[in-house]
Amino acid sequence: MYWSASARESNNTLMSLSFTRTLRLKVRPESYGWLSAAAIEVNQVFNFCNQAVWETARRTDRKRKWLSGFDLCGLTAGAAAYFERIGADTIQRICIEYAHKRAAAKRIKLRWRVSRGSRRSLGWVPFKAASLKRKGRALRFCGKSFRVFETERLNQIKWGQGCFAQDAVGDWWLCVPVQQQAEPSEAPEESVGIDLGLKSIAVSSEGERLDAGRFYRELECKIAHAQRRGHKRQAKRLHRRAARRRADALHKFTRKIVDQYQNIFVGDVSSQKLVKTRMAKSVLDSGWGMFKRLLHYKGESAGRSVEVVNERNTTRDCSFCGAPTGPTGMSMLVVRHWGVRRESPKEVTS
Repeated sequence: MYWSASARESNNTLMSLSFTRTLRLKVRPESYGWLSAAAIEVNQVFNFCNQAVWETARRTDRKRKWLSGFDLCGLTAGAAAYFERIGADTIQRICIEYAHKRAAAKRIKLRWRVSRGSRRSLGWVPFKAASLKRKGRALRFCGKSFRVFETERLNQIKWGQGCFAQDAVGDWWLCVPVQQQAEPSEAPEESVGIDLGLKSIAVSSEGERLDAGRFYRELECKIAHAQRRGHKRQAKRLHRRAARRRADALHKFTRKIVDQYQNIFVGDVSSQKLVKTRMAKSVLDSGWGMFKRLLHYKGESAGRSVEVVNERNTTRDCSFCGAPTGPTGMSMLVVRHWGVRRESPKEVTS
């Protein structure tokens, strides 16, 4: 969502704009067992949808079709009687979510959700907005009361359909989308351009720099030792520590940029393409995708314009005349400054 200059002049229009933000609250450990059991039932419904779509799409008669979320809801009607924890609303949410994921992946079927074993899927329990209710300082869902940390963040807000999600360490989190009013304000500076890299994660055109923190590489030896000793849980905690350090650094830098500039331009460097090269570990440790996502949602809340621009041939084109006379190839990435060699008058006359 980008705001034009004419929209910023109208205070009434600005105050009416809102954006969606997902609150992520940690569930208290006493509910982990119930959620893990409910996640197994969710996996059963998900795998049933996967099997039904796979068999229907491969038919050779006239009944061959792509099942939609509405069709899957009809096939699972009455299935809530066979489950102890999840209800009809949750089953419908699973069917609709499965249809969205399959359409986004553009595949006949998705991967199966595994409930047990070393390669089990992380827990996931979706719900509709009406299924999660506030009861005092606790939350009520499918006849079970839950307590979360930072309950005050849910005061006087109206949430939409969300889910309970499990991380790699085994902790459960409540993820609910909420509508928040935008609080636009004029920035001190007009515009800034940001270049993404590996030596420095982000460098602005005004000189601000976010140096590469080596968030994963600093813990790489500890992670390797934990994995060799068979301490899987300790290795997962170290991975989470590296991710939190990376997120903290990106949060601080993006907040500084959003508070300072009105128009923000970021290069369209693709992490998915560069992870196939020998720079894959450094690319993943930089977190370019998270950096762009943070800029976008913080820009929405502050009334900023965030745009991703094409960086094709920007390392070769001259900034003055636009001629592609710069260095080329992977070996020439070390060249930071370059200029066009001008011929002398003697060479021209000769």
